[in-house]
Amino acid sequence: MSFNLYKSNKQWFAIIVVVAIGIILAAFILLSDKPKQSEDTHGEAEHSEMERADERPKHGEPGHDHAKDHLPSAPSSLIKDAHMDEHVPQTKEIIKGPHGGKLFSQDDYSVEVTIFEQNTPPEFRVYTYENNQPLNPKLSRLSIQLERLGRKPQLIDFVQENDYLKGNAIIEEPHSFKVKINAQYADKSHQFGYEQIEARVKLTDKQLTINSIEVLTAGPAKIKSTLLLQGEIKLNADKSVHIVPRVSGIVESVKTNAGDKVRKGQVLATISSQLIAEMRSDALAAQKRVGLARATYHREKQLWEEKISAEQDYLQAKYNLQEAEINSQRIQQKLGAIGAGSNTNGLSRYELRSPIDGVVTNKQISLGQIVSEADSLFEIADLSTVWAEMTIYAKDINTVKTGQKVTIKATAFDAQAIGTIAYVSALVGEQSRTAMARVVLNNPNQSWLPGLPVNIELVADEVEVPLAVSAEGIQTLRDWTVVFGRYSEYFEARPIKLGRRDAQNIEVIEGLSIGEKYAAGNSFLIKADIGKAGASHDH
Repeated sequence: MSFNLYKSNKQWFAIIVVVAIGIILAAFILLSDKPKQSEDTHGEAEHSEMERADERPKHGEPGHDHAKDHLPSAPSSLIKDAHMDEHVPQTKEIIKGPHGGKLFSQDDYSVEVTIFEQNTPPEFRVYTYENNQPLNPKLSRLSIQLERLGRKPQLIDFVQENDYLKGNAIIEEPHSFKVKINAQYADKSHQFGYEQIEARVKLTDKQLTINSIEVLTAGPAKIKSTLLLQGEIKLNADKSVHIVPRVSGIVESVKTNAGDKVRKGQVLATISSQLIAEMRSDALAAQKRVGLARATYHREKQLWEEKISAEQDYLQAKYNLQEAEINSQRIQQKLGAIGAGSNTNGLSRYELRSPIDGVVTNKQISLGQIVSEADSLFEIADLSTVWAEMTIYAKDINTVKTGQKVTIKATAFDAQAIGTIAYVSALVGEQSRTAMARVVLNNPNQSWLPGLPVNIELVADEVEVPLAVSAEGIQTLRDWTVVFGRYSEYFEARPIKLGRRDAQNIEVIEGLSIGEKYAAGNSFLIKADIGKAGASHDH
């Protein structure tokens, strides 16, 4: 038992020693180490922040960046994410200068870059400063390099003008480029740079496929030179007739109206004419005399052959028969000449008949009307063909020739036809100073109605131009005529100047280069996308 008691006392002693040591260490930490550590840490923080503040370049000293002074402070979490992802862009605000341009500073030297375009083509104007005070521009040597999508870098030199440096080149639209500024002042070189984007969108190949946007390559093309003329559809005068009565009389009946289709020989109207009655009466009398003279002739011939009567009587009977026949034929020819002929329904009835198949295009007759030989009562036209007559101005007379193909388009509805120039007038109007050309146009469905205004396109010649684009690719953006050039995954507006054109291709005089790709079919979708992006015209 004495051994166990000794062992128990020994264990308790060890426990007491460990607890005592723990209490002493805790007291030492609480009373001495912790306050000292806290005070030292705070001192270090203040000292470090002050050291960092002292290390920062002050305004006007080398390395000072005005843009950073205006950057909003970002939460530490965002900054951490930015460091973790190198592809996250960091927004850098560019300071505006006194003239509204972009202000860049290094050491005590600053430049303000503006694009001036009031009553003049766009040009760079650069103002220089030292210690924020205007600097004599002739003391600086400056150049700017522009880098555009799909273009060679453009180097712009500057000369002094008034209180600024003026660039020696026009800054073409759109103002979308990277800018590298190289300035030399007081034997020191300064470099600045920025980028601005305008009229540009990014579309992947997949997006192009989904939206069916066609991409073509600008290059040579054959363009048909087209002359645009104005004209009018008219009746084919070669197949149009005016119907007039050959005699005067009173209208008894009218059997057709304007717009009716008629056949050749069809009765249009009947007229009661006293002259016709007299002529037919004379014709009947002449026929009776012919019959009587023929009977007398046969009787006298028989008597002469039987030696009963003298030959003189036979010859007289023969003469009388011939004279009667001649008189009867003369009267019949008169009736035939006026279209009367014989009529058993009434001696005075005169029938007006259509001489052709066609349509009654004009009617000037009514029941009971007194008509004369000078009255045009009906106009009938064969509308299976019509004339398209066009006006040719003096400057184009030598361009229009017979045999040339033309395209005729209605202005009132969607219709067109192909024809050939059949006639060109040999005279120029004294008042209008224009000539006239004519196309005989087939009109099987009678859709080309006389009086219809038309536009006529004449292909004068075909020429090959060195650079052309598809007509589908032409769009308007702001006050520009543009195509949207394709550069990697970007489309950017390219203002262009156009030349000759036809229905498919348009010549490009300037603004695009051979081999450049551009949007053709459905290019309006790119224009809409740029509009949604709200690209600004930033200078």
